[in-house]
Amino acid sequence: MTSAQTSPLAFLKGHGTENDFVIVPDAENAVDLSPAAVARLCDRRAGIGADGVLHVVRSAAHPEARPMAGAAEWFMDYRNADGSVAEMCGNGVRVFARYLQHAGHVTAGEVAVATRGGVKRVHLDKDGSVTVRMGRALLPEAGVTVTVDGRSWPARNVNMGNPHAVAFVDDLAHAGTLYDEPPYAPASVYPDGVNIEFVADRGPRHVAMRVHERGAAETRSCGTGACAVAVATARRDGADPAVTGTPVTYTVDVLGGTLVITEHPDGEIEMTGPAVIVAEGTVEPSWLDA
Repeated sequence: MTSAQTSPLAFLKGHGTENDFVIVPDAENAVDLSPAAVARLCDRRAGIGADGVLHVVRSAAHPEARPMAGAAEWFMDYRNADGSVAEMCGNGVRVFARYLQHAGHVTAGEVAVATRGGVKRVHLDKDGSVTVRMGRALLPEAGVTVTVDGRSWPARNVNMGNPHAVAFVDDLAHAGTLYDEPPYAPASVYPDGVNIEFVADRGPRHVAMRVHERGAAETRSCGTGACAVAVATARRDGADPAVTGTPVTYTVDVLGGTLVITEHPDGEIEMTGPAVIVAEGTVEPSWLDA
């Protein structure tokens, strides 16, 4: 945040399956949120507390989003809790769309949201759930081995616009505390870091996961991670919609709730889940700049 900002900073708080966000409305991109300011907002003891910040900017007003302005009026300038920039956040884009509806910028139905991972199509359902077309998964051949407390597992490389390593375990407790990033090798597979998912079976086309998110430690949910998990699980189970011509749907339990992921024959992945706005207020700039 720049020193030129002298008026209180408006914010809202929202979550999607308890993956929570500070929302900063800034249509004209007038607020320069420094990494330190983002980390301060996300601090759960001394700040508002969140897994990340949704900086709400008109695409035409942001240099990274300007090329997408013709397809999407609004840009989700997403920041991780440590202040670093992220390409995409699946739960975040649902909450972002819910904020646009809350603020009166859109109504129920279809809305396009620009992200660093491309333009995402979102449907605000009348029942309160939100469905996001997450795009297609890329499955690079190079994978890694993840190790926790002496146990090691091969992890499938899945890219959802951001990188994921998906490891199947017998017990989610084997993931450990997830305070720190679990070691993986070779590190060169993910030069910019990675989100690591640990997955256990719960039933037919039903799994549960825990995740260490890059830049945020363990979170209650990860939307792109749930999509990566569904795709990795489908391939493990021998299901590929591009081959069979039939969509495949997985229920993915996260610590904060449940997401439903469908992969279509054309590769498009849809994620459905809740998105809630819970509070709004202001932050004093002197505190944020301290």
